[in-house]
Amino acid sequence: MAALSIPLSPNSFCLRSFTPKSQVFPIPKLHSSITITCSARDGSESKRSIFHFKEIKNVACGILAVWALTATSPVIAANQRLPPLSTEPNRCEKAFVGNTIGQANGVYDKPIDLRFCDYTNDKSNLKGKSLAAALMSNAKFDGADMTEVVMSKAYAAGASFKGVDFSNAVLDRVNFEKADLKGAVFRNTVLSGSTFNQAQLEDAVFEDTIIGYIDLQKLCTNTSISADGRAELGCR
Repeated sequence: MAALSIPLSPNSFCLRSFTPKSQVFPIPKLHSSITITCSARDGSESKRSIFHFKEIKNVACGILAVWALTATSPVIAANQRLPPLSTEPNRCEKAFVGNTIGQANGVYDKPIDLRFCDYTNDKSNLKGKSLAAALMSNAKFDGADMTEVVMSKAYAAGASFKGVDFSNAVLDRVNFEKADLKGAVFRNTVLSGSTFNQAQLEDAVFEDTIIGYIDLQKLCTNTSISADGRAELGCR
């Protein structure tokens, strides 16, 4: 539920219309303070609005309805509240197929839950797969061949990618927070918008990495990157 209360001053105020020729519509002075409360609930639950003045009901609730919608679902993404672990018996094998329609925007036909799966030293099943928006936290990919993989908007926090070959891969907006990427190879790899907060990047190879200037500045703050890696990235 999202709720917002707006106290209004007893002084008069006006609303300006958004037209080429602005017009001012005065609202009579209010002799007492008012409180407007709008409540919105998801699902089939009722939506209610309480107003003491009909003149401002439509404007106020129109604004608050938009606010209510944007204040609920984005919180899930911002706080990384992940869905429950999938109970499908073969969920780890979905990585070998990947998303059939997943592309750069993280669109997928079915969610891929690879959390806690083990792909250690897999040299054939992951290469070139589309794992857009995949949930990969706490999974193990050590020594795997992930060349040309597409991992747009994937969540890989806490996963292990030691020695993984990401050459020619698209790692766009991937969350690698606290991931172990020691010795990973990012040769000619797209790293746009990806985050590496507290990730382990010792001996990682960044040869010809494709990365934006702002993203590069953030990546260069990671002190675990070796001197050779910093030189390849152009860190100052």
